[in-house]
Amino acid sequence: MQQRFITMLGKGVKHIAQLRGGGSALPGLFVERIDPLFVSRTLAQLPRGVVLISGTNGKTTTTKMVVELLEGQGLSVFTNRTGSNFTRGVAAALLGDVDSRGRLQADVAVLELDEAHAVHFVRAIQPRYCLLLNVMRDQLDRFGEIDKTADLLHIIAEHTTDGIVINRDDPRLSSEAFLSSLTKPVTSYGVAPSLLSLFPSDDAMRTTTKETGQTSAFRSDDVSLESIDGQHAHIRYDEKTHAVTLQLKGIYNVQNAVGAVALVRMVMGAELNEAKMLSSLQRVTPAFGRGESIIVNGDTCELVLVKNPAGFRLSLASFSPSGYETMIAINDAYADGRDMSWLWDVDFDSLQGTGVAVVSGIRAYDMALRLQYDEVAMKYVNTNLAVALNEFLSSTSGTPKRIYCSYTAMLTLRKKLAKRTKVETVR
Repeated sequence: MQQRFITMLGKGVKHIAQLRGGGSALPGLFVERIDPLFVSRTLAQLPRGVVLISGTNGKTTTTKMVVELLEGQGLSVFTNRTGSNFTRGVAAALLGDVDSRGRLQADVAVLELDEAHAVHFVRAIQPRYCLLLNVMRDQLDRFGEIDKTADLLHIIAEHTTDGIVINRDDPRLSSEAFLSSLTKPVTSYGVAPSLLSLFPSDDAMRTTTKETGQTSAFRSDDVSLESIDGQHAHIRYDEKTHAVTLQLKGIYNVQNAVGAVALVRMVMGAELNEAKMLSSLQRVTPAFGRGESIIVNGDTCELVLVKNPAGFRLSLASFSPSGYETMIAINDAYADGRDMSWLWDVDFDSLQGTGVAVVSGIRAYDMALRLQYDEVAMKYVNTNLAVALNEFLSSTSGTPKRIYCSYTAMLTLRKKLAKRTKVETVR
């Protein structure tokens, strides 16, 4: 009776929050306070347990890929679709999926978790499998230097019960110090040596040459990106190469796809239907705000999330500004990270030819100053996102648009766009 009462209360709070346009994590925070065991008790029902994805960049999109690949294998999957990757976000997502008695009808949970919050999660709920994506400088006000982030990911790996997948090209994840104490099976994914310069590690981003070092040693069950041409790629495993064409744009998403394949192969084991896995991979569409395309007044408007130097650099490298009007929106709320000094580690030279139409967000003038130093022209700067978006959409009518935005800026922009056009609701 108590569980049913708590579930109904939580669902009520979730419904009210949605009506008021509130944050996706609020109902989770509520249910965590009144029942700290809600998440662990609910996830314990799953016959295939929990699969956890963490790392600095790519969590939301990679999680979406893994979910759709596992669903393509015939599994029923629970996930935190909104990308709210604190434990309270998982609790909020559960409230949307459980019935009135607190029962969760799913085979497996695939969850993305913030590195720091994942540490607390795995001590209470041990995942069966985990995928560790990368270690990059991100939110220095929260995490400090990246060796600390690597330590957090190591704790996740230590608490994983059945298998661990790592990015072998990340020097901290593939180091002997990271791997030596792990007792569960470890598999890896990465890119061919000829492609390493496209996917620099955090260390390599600050070198003055194109050299990025050597890829780590291949493992017998390694998954590797062999070639890439736009959205076309060749992925190799089990001594065979498979051609895929992704709907997802951005070279970083091809790397994420390789990680997703490696994880799904580990989770499914001998049950894997390879043809269905590759077919599902080619149907995955962008996660919300991560290269998402929205049609506004007949024009395409792409939202590209940027939150640290590596992510912003790869996004700029992935999308040509030619033929597009560009807007940049940068906030410094807690979820974005308060420290915006990382903007100075991003090279904006690629925008010199076209300039930037609009700069906005709480830190609009910091962003504008950074663009000035790279001699990138700007037409309009305004900290008010609603006013800036209106200017961007009205003054560039008839031209495709692209907005590079920090996390909370992206959430605000999606809400503003939803008042103008159809925007997918993610619950």
